[in-house]
Amino acid sequence: MVLLFKIGFLDVTWVDFIDIALVSVLLYQVYKLIRGSIAVNIFLGILALYLIYLIVRAAQMELLATILGQFMGVGVLAMIILFQPEIRKFLLVIGRSTEFRDNIFKNLASWRNEYNDDFDVREVIEAAKTLKGTRTGALIVFSRDTELKFYAETGEPLDAEVTKPLLLSIFNKNSPLHDGAVIIYKGRIKAARCVLPVSENDNLPPHFGMRHRSAIGMSESTDTLVMAISEETGRLILARNGKFLRGLKLKQVEQKILEFLHATEPATWDEVPQDEEVQA
Repeated sequence: MVLLFKIGFLDVTWVDFIDIALVSVLLYQVYKLIRGSIAVNIFLGILALYLIYLIVRAAQMELLATILGQFMGVGVLAMIILFQPEIRKFLLVIGRSTEFRDNIFKNLASWRNEYNDDFDVREVIEAAKTLKGTRTGALIVFSRDTELKFYAETGEPLDAEVTKPLLLSIFNKNSPLHDGAVIIYKGRIKAARCVLPVSENDNLPPHFGMRHRSAIGMSESTDTLVMAISEETGRLILARNGKFLRGLKLKQVEQKILEFLHATEPATWDEVPQDEEVQA
């Protein structure tokens, strides 16, 4: 170990600097994941309790230190339970961004494109045009890699070809399947009336309803692209990785869907035309 300098009885080395830098990056990434959600308040509460525990132990308050120490003893398990959605999202982000994942699935790219080429996105776009015009609410999930079996099982299985008439029938206000999401995988509608997780992001526009919040929540929890159309205004948004685009023309919506299905989407959704609007 190369010694840089000493602070009292502490020997500071290059490894210590690297260690601190890595911890700083990790904490920053965790903060980005939980920013704007209720998890921030829980994290601050746990941090405050830990600081109180350190102070109490330093002051040699044995009884209080023992009580708080018992709580800290199961702190890791408690944090796993409390932060389960955030931990899941953190691992999902790591899985998306590692070179290992890119190398492993590079050979599957042609297979993805093959089955996506059989999917006529124009059927969805034509249906979206009608849904927007009639102000009919809709929620459509596009999955590229996974079948989303957990979410599909919350709805009604269909396994049907994607067509405009079928989508309009599903989201018709008198249809028993209209209240929920449609999941599209491998160019087919796997299920309808599916229940999606709702985003806990406090920074979303207040006029966003449950469909829009469910679209963003689904994009936060899974590697999907989600389209939501408002029943009140006919507004369409696309959600991906917890972010959303609005004010899109239907041609731009079609382009975004194709980019997602063919795995050619930009690294960040900040790379969009100026007439599109991005919100975190």
